[in-house]
Amino acid sequence: MNAMLLIDHLPVLPEVLLLLGACALMIFDLYVKDEGRGASAVFAQVVLYLCAAATLFVEFGTRSHLYLFNGLFVVDHFANLLKLVCYLAVSAALVYSRSYLHERGMLRGEFMSLLLFSLLGMMVLISAASFLTIFLGLELMSLCLYAMVALNRDSATSTEAAMKYFVLGALSSGLLLYGMSMIYGATGTLTINEVAREVARQVGSPADRTLLVFGLVFVMAGLAFKLGVVPFHMWIPDVYHGAPTPVTLIIGSGPKVAAFAMAVRLLVNALPALAPDWQQMLALLAILSIALGNITAIAQSNLKRMLAYSAIAHMGFMLLGLLSGFVGDNWNSRNDAYSASLFYMIVYAVMSVGAFGMLVYLSHAGFECENLEDMRGLNRTHPWYAFLMLIIMFSLAGIPPTAGFYAKLAVFQAAVAAGHVWLAVAAVLLSLVGAYYYLRVVKLMYFDDPVAAQRVRPQPVGRLVLSANGLVLLLVGILPQNVMAICKAAIELL
Repeated sequence: MNAMLLIDHLPVLPEVLLLLGACALMIFDLYVKDEGRGASAVFAQVVLYLCAAATLFVEFGTRSHLYLFNGLFVVDHFANLLKLVCYLAVSAALVYSRSYLHERGMLRGEFMSLLLFSLLGMMVLISAASFLTIFLGLELMSLCLYAMVALNRDSATSTEAAMKYFVLGALSSGLLLYGMSMIYGATGTLTINEVAREVARQVGSPADRTLLVFGLVFVMAGLAFKLGVVPFHMWIPDVYHGAPTPVTLIIGSGPKVAAFAMAVRLLVNALPALAPDWQQMLALLAILSIALGNITAIAQSNLKRMLAYSAIAHMGFMLLGLLSGFVGDNWNSRNDAYSASLFYMIVYAVMSVGAFGMLVYLSHAGFECENLEDMRGLNRTHPWYAFLMLIIMFSLAGIPPTAGFYAKLAVFQAAVAAGHVWLAVAAVLLSLVGAYYYLRVVKLMYFDDPVAAQRVRPQPVGRLVLSANGLVLLLVGILPQNVMAICKAAIELL
């Protein structure tokens, strides 16, 4: 009986390994001296590799769609793919930030433990099949991130950013919880599949529909905050700027992927019958985010704040795919639209890791590479890093032949196919406006004189990972078919 129970719950092996690894890391760190924190970082990397291997085993060794814990937890291709993306983002963050944190006295066990526990929250959120699991995963991820933002206790800027993040995050969690409680009150269930059936049955009644839409508004507000889209974007620039750069790297990658998964679980899986309502809300959020993000980023002189407004715009582009699945009372466009949105989310995570990873890598003791002026003349002092940064900036701007170009093309095609031609045209024009501030970085690197403080730390592993990070964007841009096929397969079996 115990053996059968173990086999039945084998698909949660990645989560179990990560939980055990995070707990073991906390105990292990008690016996490690300050100069030996590198061993803790290596241990965290080993845990991530074991989790990735377990996820691949679950992907290819078990059924494609499996519910566990009485329908609270789902294992499918969609969840496994996004978990692998989160592993890669967290692993790269550990590689990039090790020297940075060590030089500033922040390479402590709590950083790595919080990082692993936040990753566990992301994984629970990605595989959530119930409102209860969604909220538990979201809070586990968010509470760890709040603490990580305040990791540099001597920095007033970091402490202020953590307080803003915590207060606004608590408010958004309350809005999300209130919306989910209203939907629970209307449907009588927390399980996503049962919610979908009940909503489909009740949506024809005007009274029931009013209650459901009212709950949907609060759910959308909570989702918009976690994605960082207008008008719930106010925390993004301050938190990105105030947090230590490695923490900004983490916030800008894995949690965005998990928030995307939460949006898919709540809107596409739980509330498909209300698609006409939430698609209108997403259209407004998308165009406002693209406009405000791209226009405001032009005025920024701080790279982290520039990339923060860029993140707001990119989430708007991602929403173009998410709002294009339901067209003319049918779901025929579903696979193409949502796979385009999924592809965009994965590519954005890789771009964000690369951009902030470059800032971490160019920083050293006594110098923070976070202003536009710090990129001056990088091509003359470090041509390879300038080339990698050029690829990342081109990809963020959507210039061929990078992955960012194909990602934007895919969501534009999805929007046009859904009949949102005006939205796609406006997004294209605003993306041209946004290209200015990305190309400004390239101009500074290639056409201006270098700054005196500019140097790169000798870190061979980091150089290798950063090179792979940039070249992957180029490779996927030239040959996007394989990644797009994986995304489409994950959506088809969702």
